[in-house]
Amino acid sequence: MAEALVNARVMLPSGLRDDVCVVIDDGAIRAVSSSPPPDARLVDCAGKLLLPGFIDTQVNGGGGKLLNDDPSVATIATIAAAHRRYGTTGLLPTLISDDLAVVEAAIAASDAAIEAGVPGVLGVHIEGPFLSPKRHGIHLESKLRPLDDSVIDLLASARHGRTLVTLAPERATPAQIARLVAAGVIVAAGHSDADYATVRGAIDAGVTGFTHLFNAMSQLANRAPGMVGAALEDDATYAGVIVDGHHLHPASLRVAIRAKGTDHLMLVTDAMPTVGVETDSFVLQGRAIHREGDMLKSDDGVLAGSTLTMARAVANVIAQGRVTLRQASAMASATPAAFLRLADTRGAIAAGLAADLVLLDDDFTVRETWIGGQTSGDKIWFAQSS
Repeated sequence: MAEALVNARVMLPSGLRDDVCVVIDDGAIRAVSSSPPPDARLVDCAGKLLLPGFIDTQVNGGGGKLLNDDPSVATIATIAAAHRRYGTTGLLPTLISDDLAVVEAAIAASDAAIEAGVPGVLGVHIEGPFLSPKRHGIHLESKLRPLDDSVIDLLASARHGRTLVTLAPERATPAQIARLVAAGVIVAAGHSDADYATVRGAIDAGVTGFTHLFNAMSQLANRAPGMVGAALEDDATYAGVIVDGHHLHPASLRVAIRAKGTDHLMLVTDAMPTVGVETDSFVLQGRAIHREGDMLKSDDGVLAGSTLTMARAVANVIAQGRVTLRQASAMASATPAAFLRLADTRGAIAAGLAADLVLLDDDFTVRETWIGGQTSGDKIWFAQSS
């Protein structure tokens, strides 16, 4: 039976509306209309915010699980379920730099998770190991390696969903980047000490994204624009930002918004296992990571991902980036959908798109999510009538 979500403030592509209902049926949005159809069951949303479900392209862990520890369907399902509680209806489980056998297992696990119907899994993000030793961040330097031709088929081996690969342009050739892109892989640049010309060459070869802009990359200087300068200058590429108040100064965030616009700047969490569980520490590839408030650090003080959720990222970018709710919503949904080449199926509330939705209080507390029209099952609090 179709459901009509009524009495909500609905974020449409044109802006917020409180005079429409959203009709969902068979996993999709059937219509956005002024009144519900007679065959629909009514779901009273009690005046709360109804936004497109959030899409996160960088999720290392959640629910106490880390993809690198156990690249399996069970791990991916746990991570996806943990982030769903905070409005994420689509995500790329993310593997940081590791051995190629682990990379192969992560790609296979993502395929298997999609085949098994794990809600919210859109593919996989392989972040490294083709990264710069000078900008490795929390990635183990011992795991890093240049990209060689023999690995390209592995990186392009997924049968389902999207594969995103983050690499340092100086660790791959433009021809290798072009081969990945031709094979259907989405390539982003990050963890790089490359100069502007090298980054520009990578963009020309097919790089379309930048992983956690400003962090772990060559910075913008007066005569050396670096990766940050190349990213801010380019109109066509996308960039992720970790808006947790630790990875990025608010002024830097606002500069990025002005340079790239909210249609090419997207929110990511870079989340670790601490999301969705009460724990103050975990082990990342043999190193102890400690939680200090809402910050994660190794013993030597290196930031190690985040405890951020997408719902909090939306709230933070409104406060720190000085954007509107409509713009923040786009940064969490429409923009990552466009980056992943999925805008024709999700990322907005419009007829014909997937019924991936999130219902929130004004303080961005998540009350319910729908993935393919199905609720999460543990937060059905609102009134239903027929």
